[in-house]
Amino acid sequence: MELKDIIQPQNQVYKKPALLNDNNMHYCPGCSHGVVHKLVAEIIEDMGAAEYAIGVSPVGCAVFAYNYVDIDWLEAAHGRATAMATAVKRLMPDKLVFTYQGDGDFAAIGTCESIHACNRGENIAIIFINNAIYGMTGGQMAPTTLLGQKTATCPYGRRVDLNGYPLSITPLLAQLDGTCYVTRQSVHTPAAVRKAKAAIRKAFENSMAGKGTSVVEIVSTCCSGWKMTPEKANVWMEENMFKKYPLGDMKNVDEAKKEE
Repeated sequence: MELKDIIQPQNQVYKKPALLNDNNMHYCPGCSHGVVHKLVAEIIEDMGAAEYAIGVSPVGCAVFAYNYVDIDWLEAAHGRATAMATAVKRLMPDKLVFTYQGDGDFAAIGTCESIHACNRGENIAIIFINNAIYGMTGGQMAPTTLLGQKTATCPYGRRVDLNGYPLSITPLLAQLDGTCYVTRQSVHTPAAVRKAKAAIRKAFENSMAGKGTSVVEIVSTCCSGWKMTPEKANVWMEENMFKKYPLGDMKNVDEAKKEE
């Protein structure tokens, strides 16, 4: 009797997304970026959108996103991803256009572009990774850094009198007439990953349906910047980040219409 006769075939319950290629990711162990990349690849594959999806990534940890998800990508100058995505979507409205941005890019140098693209209601999806720190450039304070949180540029902790308050930009965007879907999710547990996947898919579908701008904030960890193990970083995020950045939908035009 051969081994193949003993081993019974099993039902496959999971496989690597076809659009996620074999390049080794440059992200640190425990980083949330890799999980979100996987979700983006899965969703585009599930939607059958590989041939018409265009991602825009600017400067930051996700600058090499094109190395991992096998779709068309554009590189934007720091903070200008939503402006570039606006041009792409207007020129090619049949494309699935989305940006993939960190907090320093989206909520600091790109604040102007981010707010005005959302206010205009551009038919794009925005994935906003919020890990409360500049991860790529050495762990400096970001707009989203928490009060008391230590970084390379506020080594004794963020202070209101010196550094101002953390910027919670997503609720601001939910107030704009041009946004149709604004949500805040995470990927620290299997249940959270499923919710994040559903949120990103909805944002992509909204883009294709011409409903306006969708914003999916992902509250994330930065193990290297926070100087923690992946396990401790998840705990710290739950105990600290979620207090300032609670998870859940902030605006859902489709649900609001159902209630009317």
